[in-house]
Amino acid sequence: MKKKIIIIILVIVAIIAAVFGYMVISDMQQEDKLDKEFTEVFDLMNFDKGIDDTTKDEINKKLDRTVTKGDYAVVEKALKSYLKDFFGNASEIMDTINDDTITNLLTVENYKSDGKDFTESKEYISSTRQKLEDCKEKLSELLTKEKVMSYIENKNLDSYYVDIYEKEFADEIDSEDHSAQDSIDELVQLLNTSEDILNLLSDNQSSWEIDGDSIVFTNEGIKNKYDELVDSIG
Repeated sequence: MKKKIIIIILVIVAIIAAVFGYMVISDMQQEDKLDKEFTEVFDLMNFDKGIDDTTKDEINKKLDRTVTKGDYAVVEKALKSYLKDFFGNASEIMDTINDDTITNLLTVENYKSDGKDFTESKEYISSTRQKLEDCKEKLSELLTKEKVMSYIENKNLDSYYVDIYEKEFADEIDSEDHSAQDSIDELVQLLNTSEDILNLLSDNQSSWEIDGDSIVFTNEGIKNKYDELVDSIG
């Protein structure tokens, strides 16, 4: 699941990166500055290798600055503004799926530390699920042409540059590709099933105990329901 979402985000970043390569305008000096700037940004923005706080600071520093002039600067700022929103959303998704708490929810260690009411685990599931839903909604909006174009609207920019921005960037964003959103849905489903399991255990506290490194049931019916839910996770 984690690897799948990383790959999807990398693909989206790669598409955005490739688009910049086609944004060729007349002034070679400004063009070179723009190409160099975004090459450095995308070199840093590698979710597959992991992005620590220092790298995030470097990325955001580049996204906050402007290295070109004139109409180029307007285009650069629009692209960076979009990219900053996308990067922020993608980073929040990655930080969430990299949180070991998700994979530890159904471990004996968690059963021992947070059982048998599982108050902290249930609160974590609820807040994490909402965060993922919010990220999914924002991602869906970011991957629409209307949203992409909103970053360059009302900038008093020559139509020539707006057309380039639209044809070489906005038109390339595939709003019909829902793979990233679908993967977030799968992670939310994992949280939902984990919540169902913890509810089963907290609602039937006398039907199970921890014996060493294993959970042991005294009620066959509860055991069967528990096994069925765990098996559904795959």
